[in-house]
Amino acid sequence: MSAIKINWTKINQPRLVFQRFPGRRSQVYSGKGIIACSQPLAAQAGLEILHKGGNAADAAVAIAAALNITEPTSCGIGGDAFCLFYDAQTKTVKALNGSGRAPKKLTLEYLRRYGIGGSQIFLTDLNSVTVPGAAAAWVDTVQTLGSHNLSVAEVLAPAIRLAEEGVPVSEVASFSWQRSKRLLESASPNGDEMLRNGNAPLPGEIMRFTNLARTFRAVAEHGKDGFYKGEVAKAIIELIQSKGGVMELEDLESHKTTFVEPIKYTYGGEVTIYECPPNGQGITALLALGILEQMQEQGKIKPLLEMEHNSSEYLHALIEALRLAFSDSRYYVTDPKFGHIPVDELLSKEYLAKRASLFNPTKANLGITHGNPVNWSDTVYFTVGDQWGNACSYIQSNYTGFGTGAIPKGCGFTLQNRGSGFVLRDGHPNNVEGGKRPYHTIIPAMALKGDDLFLSYGVMGGFMQPQGHVQVLLNILRGFTAQAALDAPRFCISAGTPEVDDDDDEFSVVNSEVYFEDSLPSATIAKLIDMGHNTRVVSNFDRAIVGRGQIIQKLVNEAGEFVWAGGSDPRADGHVAPQI
Repeated sequence: MSAIKINWTKINQPRLVFQRFPGRRSQVYSGKGIIACSQPLAAQAGLEILHKGGNAADAAVAIAAALNITEPTSCGIGGDAFCLFYDAQTKTVKALNGSGRAPKKLTLEYLRRYGIGGSQIFLTDLNSVTVPGAAAAWVDTVQTLGSHNLSVAEVLAPAIRLAEEGVPVSEVASFSWQRSKRLLESASPNGDEMLRNGNAPLPGEIMRFTNLARTFRAVAEHGKDGFYKGEVAKAIIELIQSKGGVMELEDLESHKTTFVEPIKYTYGGEVTIYECPPNGQGITALLALGILEQMQEQGKIKPLLEMEHNSSEYLHALIEALRLAFSDSRYYVTDPKFGHIPVDELLSKEYLAKRASLFNPTKANLGITHGNPVNWSDTVYFTVGDQWGNACSYIQSNYTGFGTGAIPKGCGFTLQNRGSGFVLRDGHPNNVEGGKRPYHTIIPAMALKGDDLFLSYGVMGGFMQPQGHVQVLLNILRGFTAQAALDAPRFCISAGTPEVDDDDDEFSVVNSEVYFEDSLPSATIAKLIDMGHNTRVVSNFDRAIVGRGQIIQKLVNEAGEFVWAGGSDPRADGHVAPQI
C-alpha cells in the first residue's frame, strides 16, 4: 500500500509548523483532561466530574445527562447511546451498545393490521418507540468503564442541578425547538413539560426541567431500576399503549446494555479506525475507506492525500465510495442476534476491490442496488480525554430531533422513534421483529496508530455520520488541525426516492442528491454537476445537514509526554473545554 503511505512524523508533531486550511478558530490544548462538546454548559458538567477524580467515561455520562437539559432537541434519556472507550492502561478499545429493542409483540403482521403500509413505521407513531437504552447505557458506562471513584448519583448530580436551576437556551437548540413546537403539542397531552409558557424557548430564555430532574434522581437512587421499573416505566407504557403501541412493562424490565467487540479497518497501513459493530452503521465508514484504498490501488484515482482538497476530483471519489458503502450497509446492517452479518467478508480486500471496480472517475453512478441513505441530523456527539490518557467517544440520540415528541406524564423527556429504522418487508435482514434492534445511525469513532490512541472523534447527524467520519479523518491525515478538520466545508449524500423492483426485490437508486456547503467554490460544484451529481447548496442553519463534529487528538513528543488537542464544530453551539 505504498501509494498511500502516511507521513506520521508530520501528523504527530505537536508543534504547528504551518496551517493547511485556514480554520475559523484555534484548536485547544490541554495537559490534563479535555472535552469537545456541542454545548458549553454540558461540557462544564463533564469538567466537574474530571475535577472530582472521575475518568473520561464518568465525565462522558455527566455530559450525556446534561445534554438532555441543554439540547433535548437532539437527545435524552428517552433515546439510545453508543460508546467507544480507550483504556490507556491496557491499550485496548472497548465498545458499548446502548440501543433498545422493539417490543416483543411488535411484528410486521401487527403493523399491517394496524394500518401502517409502506417501508417504515411513521416517525410520529408510538409503535416506532423502541425500548430507550440511554439510562442503562449511562449506568453501565460508569459502573463498567468508569474510574470507580464516583457513584452514578455523583456523576448525575451536575445534570440534576442544571435541570432544577434552569439553563439559558442556546441558538441552535432554540431554532430546533421552534421547529418542533407543533410536534410537542400534538404528540402527547404532556407537551407543556418541554415548552416555556406554551412556547418554544427563544435564545437566552431560561428552561427548567423539574420533572426530568425527578427522573434523573430515580436513576441516581435506584440505578437502572429507577427507569425500567417503577413510576417512570409505568408512565412510558401508559402513554405508548394509549396511542396504540404494544410495548409492555416486561419489555422495559428485560432491557440490557451489550458490551461488544468493536470492528476496525486499517487505512494506509498504519492508522486503524474503530467503530461499533452492527446494528450500528459504523461499518459504512470502514467500507468507504476500504473502497477508496482499492480505488487508489487500482490506479483509478491519484492518492487522496495528494489531490487538491475538496476539488471536484477529490469530492467525486469520496461521494462514489460512500454511495457504494451505503448500498451494502443499508441492506446488511441489522441486529446480529437475528441474522448473520458478513462483516469480515464485506471488509475483505477481495470484496472491496470488487466494489472499487464499479467506480467511474468521470461520471456519477446512480444505479447502485441495496439501498441509499436518508438523512437526519439530530443527535449529540462528544468526546472526552482524561489526565491518564483514557478517552471516551460517546454519542446519543432521539433519532429525529425530539423523536416522537411524546412525553410520558411527569417524566420530562421525549420518547425516541428509532423503530422507524426498520425496513417493513418480509425477508429483508432489517425487517421488524419483536425483541430486535433496528438499523442504528449513531456511531462514535476512534483511530489508533499501533496500540496508541490517535483520535477520538465523531460527526453527529443521522446518515451523515459515516460520511463525516471519512471526511474529517482524511482532513486530519492531510495535516489539518483538529479544529481546521471540522471547519472545512463538507458534503452529505442524501436520498432521492428508493424504489423496489418487483422482479428482484432489490432497492435501486433513482435519484441521489448531494448537499454541499455554500463555502465550496461554485466552479467545483459545476464540475460535479457535469459528472452527473444532483447537487444542492446549503447555508445558515441548513448546514446542519452536514453534521456537527467533535475531535480530540493525542499528540506525543519525543520524550513520550502527551497533550490533548481538541476541535469543536462551528455548526453547533459548543466548544472545547480543557481541564486545569
